Amino acid sequence: MSAEICNYGARVTKLNVPDRNGEMADVVLSFDTLEEVTTRETYFNATCGRFANRIRHAKFILDGKEYQLATNNGPNSLHGGVEGFNMKTWTVKSVSDNKIELNYLSPDGEEGYPGNLDVTVTYEVSEDNELKIHYEGTTDKATVIGLTNHSFFNLKGAGEGLIHDHFLQLNADFRTALDEFTCPTGEVLKVNNTPYDFRNPTLLAHRIHDPVFASNHGLDDNWVIRREQPGVLASAGYVYEPISGRKMEVLTTQPGVQVYTANWIENQIGKYGKEYTEQCAICLETQGFPASPNFPHFPSSVLRPGEKYDEWCIYKFSVE
Repeated sequence: MSAEICNYGARVTKLNVPDRNGEMADVVLSFDTLEEVTTRETYFNATCGRFANRIRHAKFILDGKEYQLATNNGPNSLHGGVEGFNMKTWTVKSVSDNKIELNYLSPDGEEGYPGNLDVTVTYEVSEDNELKIHYEGTTDKATVIGLTNHSFFNLKGAGEGLIHDHFLQLNADFRTALDEFTCPTGEVLKVNNTPYDFRNPTLLAHRIHDPVFASNHGLDDNWVIRREQPGVLASAGYVYEPISGRKMEVLTTQPGVQVYTANWIENQIGKYGKEYTEQCAICLETQGFPASPNFPHFPSSVLRPGEKYDEWCIYKFSVE
C-alpha cells in the first residue's frame, strides 16, 4: 500500500490498497488539484482540531473561566471552529520513504481556545499494510484538545458507488446520546436491542436508513470503544467490503469512534473524474467524546502545561 499526504490540513489525499487479487485502488475521497482540496469539502481526510467534533453551545468552562468559541454548526462549535486545523498549512518536520511528521503551533486565543498549543501529527505506512497516525501535543496554558483524522473511505475505491454493501462491526456496548443538533446530551446509553448495535458485522444497507440515524440520512454518532484500560491501543472495529475483499480494522488509544456515512456530501466530481454523492463513503474518526469539555463524567480532554497529549489511530488493511 502507499499513501500521499498533503500539509494543508495534515491530510491524506491518496491511499492505495490492494484487493484480494492484488489489484490496487485508491480508497479515500479527494480531489485532483490543490485548489479543489483547499476550497471543496475541506474536512476530507484532514486532521481536525483543536477540538474535533462538537462542543455544546460553543463554550466551555475550564478552571472557573468560561471560553466562548465560534458557532459553525447550529448552536455548537464543530471541528475547531471556522478555521480549524483542517484549514491550516502545517510545517513538514521530517519526511522519509514511509513516514512524514507535520507540525502546527496554534496560538493562544485562536478560535477562542486558551494556550499556545504545539501539535505534531506523524503518518507512517508500515510493512503490515497499516496507516499509523500519531498525535502529540503540548501547551503552555491549560486548554482542551481532541484530534481526529476525518478520512472518507470507500473500500471499493473512491467514487465507486455507495457504501451500502460494506459491513460494519464495532467493539462498543455503549454510545453517547445526541440532541437534535447532533451534539451529546451527556447521557451514555446501551446499544443492546437498538439499531446502534453493531457488535456483530452488519450490512450497512440494512441499517443506514433507520430513522434513528440523522433523520434517515445515515450514521453520525459516537460509540464508546470497549477496552480493558484507558490509553492502551484497542480495536474499535472494522469495515469490510466483500467484492474486493478489502477489510479495514481501526485501532486506537482514544475512547470513542465517530462513524459518519457521508450524509451531507453534495453531488460533485472528485479525483479521477469520479462522482461523489451522499453515502458514498464512511468515516471512522477515533476521538475523545464529543462535547467532553462540557461534561465532567466524560473522559477528560484537558491538557495542562507539563503534560503531553499522546494518542494513536491505526487503519490496518487486509483481505478476506
